[in-house]
Parts: sequence; structure tokens; C-alpha cells
Amino acid sequence: MTSNTVGRFLRFVLVALFLSVLLATAQQQTGQVRVLVVPDHPDWTYSPGQQAKFRIGTLRDGHPLSNVKVTYHIGPEMMEPSVSETVALPSEGLTVTGTMNEPGFLRCIATLEVDGKTYRGLGTAGFNPNAIQPTTEDPADFDAFWKAGKEMLAKLPLEAQQTLLPEYCTPSVDVYHVSLQNVSIDEDSPSRIYGILCEPRAEGKYPALLAVPGAGVRAYRGLVEMAEKGVITFQIGIHGLPVNLDSKVYDALAHGALNGYPTYNLDSRDRYYYRRVYLGCVRANDYLVTHPRWNGKVLGVTGGSQGGALSIVTAALDPRVNALAAYYPALCDLTGYLHGRAGGWPHMFRAKDTGSNRTQEKIETSKYYDVVNFARRVKVPGIYSWGYNDETCPPTSMYSAYNVISATKKLVLALETGHGQVKEQVDILNAWMERFLKTGRPSDGQ
Repeated sequence: MTSNTVGRFLRFVLVALFLSVLLATAQQQTGQVRVLVVPDHPDWTYSPGQQAKFRIGTLRDGHPLSNVKVTYHIGPEMMEPSVSETVALPSEGLTVTGTMNEPGFLRCIATLEVDGKTYRGLGTAGFNPNAIQPTTEDPADFDAFWKAGKEMLAKLPLEAQQTLLPEYCTPSVDVYHVSLQNVSIDEDSPSRIYGILCEPRAEGKYPALLAVPGAGVRAYRGLVEMAEKGVITFQIGIHGLPVNLDSKVYDALAHGALNGYPTYNLDSRDRYYYRRVYLGCVRANDYLVTHPRWNGKVLGVTGGSQGGALSIVTAALDPRVNALAAYYPALCDLTGYLHGRAGGWPHMFRAKDTGSNRTQEKIETSKYYDVVNFARRVKVPGIYSWGYNDETCPPTSMYSAYNVISATKKLVLALETGHGQVKEQVDILNAWMERFLKTGRPSDGQ
């Protein structure tokens, strides 16, 4: 090898080494940062006066982060914190404590900043939640009010309009867009309620399931999978418009005419938005029980959030319902905020002022629509499910309704979930409902 060749080779080696060092120093590690806040009891539940220990930690790529500061707040859920502090977060984590002296939920929220982004986690400790009682009152004429509403509804013919949706159908299920006549604010001009019916094609008689919607404005496709198991399903919308339109229509309404609908006309029990909605759920059942292939025996109702509320409401208003499954029900114990604790979605009384949002008219109207007062009247078996970390439908509000239910009931807790579901949770509730629809009885062990 000549001296020139050796020189070129050495230069090549030096350049390669330089580039490898440069590339190594240019590497940047990133990944999702998780902030973990976990109560020390496996069931996240304590006795009043007992100290709850919250373990705060953070992970990225499965390993703790170092040299970060964490800000944590501890206090009753949805209320101003009683403890707030910013401290260095050790790699092994941090333990903080808190307690409550009465039944309720204590929440620890932790935030930290990494690479200019803020990350958040929370954990919630329950203090004897089975002893939580509602703050809302049961109006003396509650039953008379809703009896009159159902009598008005009964005077309206169904006027069912049913259109086959071939693009939604499967080899074993026919799918239809359905429109029914419903009550409205103006008695002289009825409204409509719309939904998606899924009907097994095979001859026979089947149980029926009403699916009531969560909050928002959207299209629906129906419960085809449940229908494939031998159930007539009817998934409804609540806003009086077809449920098979282009998504742009719903987006425009959600940001326009229907923005804030949960508080429309809250100052009048006869004109409040949910009057038509609650009675519309009964109207949907009018359609199901007149379906020629309904077995005449089993009618269930299910939904989550707003739909969880509507499941309880429908079961209470309609004696034809004989089973319900409700996920994290909304509209529970709405007056909680007036008593210094969390109230249910849509949190209409959360603001501290006593202005237009807290008028006596609105407070009184809320009592006729509060899910707690319907829960008092539920007489059929039900399964219910939520998590302690729900910030949309606070567990204090949901327990306020659950604890006054005297009918056969089962509660499935997915503790760390917020306002959402995990597969294991859904599997349990689906299996319970499917068994009931097929046998007319609750699942074993309830």
C-alpha cells in the first residue's frame, strides 16, 4: 500500500468516526410522558377520616423521568383544591396525603412540563361512596307532571316512516332509517324523533333493545352486531333531525343552533329542552313494542353519559322496560354545586355567582329532570358502570343516583377510567344485557 493510499484510508476512518460521533450527539429521545397518580388502597376507597396516600410518578418509555418539577392539587372533586404545591419529583416518585370527614371523593391532580409540553394525571379516592346521598329534592307533583306528559304523547299517532338503508345492511340484518312523531314545545306542531332500526332477517320473535345517545350532535349507524345476535335494536338521536345526514350538517349545528342545548329553556319545566327528549325515549319504545316481530316480553335500554341518564329516565317513565345498562350517567344531582360539592353534567350550577345561571326558576326546573328523581322510581334490574376519575360526570353525582335505586342493581367499577370505557368493562355490561335479553333474568350473581 502506497503512502497516498494509506493517507486516503486514514482520512476516511477519521471522517467516519467524526460522523458517528456527530450522529450520536444529534440523537433526541422522545415519547409519550405518563403522569401517574394512584391511591394506595387497591379499591381506591377509604373510611371518612382515614388518610389516603396518593403516589405520584412519571414514566417515559417505561422509565421514570428525572430533574422534573411537579405541581399537585388535592381537594374534593370539581371544587377548589385545599392543597397546592410545586416540588421536585424524585425518580422513585412522591407520596402525598389527604382525607375527607364525610362521604365523597377526594382528587389529586398532578401536572408537569417536559420539553415545553404540559402533562397531567389524576387519581381519586372515594370515602364511603355508598353513603353519599343526593342534594336535589323530589317535587311533590313530579309523577303528575310526567303522567301528563305521557298522556299528551299518547294522543299523538306514531306516524312511523321507515326507509331501508341497503348500504348498512348485512347478510343477516336489515337496517332502516326511522322517523316517528313526538311532542314538542308547541303542542300544535309536533316534532319528530329519528333513529336506526336493526332487525334480524331470520323469521321469528325477538327481544328489543333501545340505545339512547350520549351528548352531542351526530349521525348513527345502529347496533348491527347486537341485531346479529338475535335482538331488534333501535338507536335514536334526540335533536329532531335525521340521523343519516352528512357530518358537516351536525358539525354546523353543534357549533351553532344546538350549541349549549342542555340548558335551553331551563327556566321553564314545560319548555326545557329535555322534556321532548325524555318523552321521545318513551315514543321510541312505542315503536318497538308495536314491532310485529317483538317477542312481547323483553325490552331493554342502554346508553352512556347522557345516554346513561336517558337509560335510567326511560326505565323509570316506561313500565314496559324491564332491564337497563347505564354507563357513567349524566344529569345526576344537578344541585350539588349549590351545596358545596360536585354536581352532574352539564354543570349548569357550577358558577359561584348567584346571577342568571342560578335563578330559582332554573333550580326548580332541574328537579323535574334530575336523574336522581327518576332513579328513585326505577323498578327493574339494572347494571351500572363508571370510574372514579370521571371529570365529566363526577362520581359523587352518579353515586347520588345509584344509592337511591331500590331495584336489583349491580355496579361495575373501572376505577382509573375517566369519561370513557375499557373493553373489559364493556364486555361485562354487554354480557349482562345479552343474557337478560335472551332469558328475561339478570346474570348469575346479581
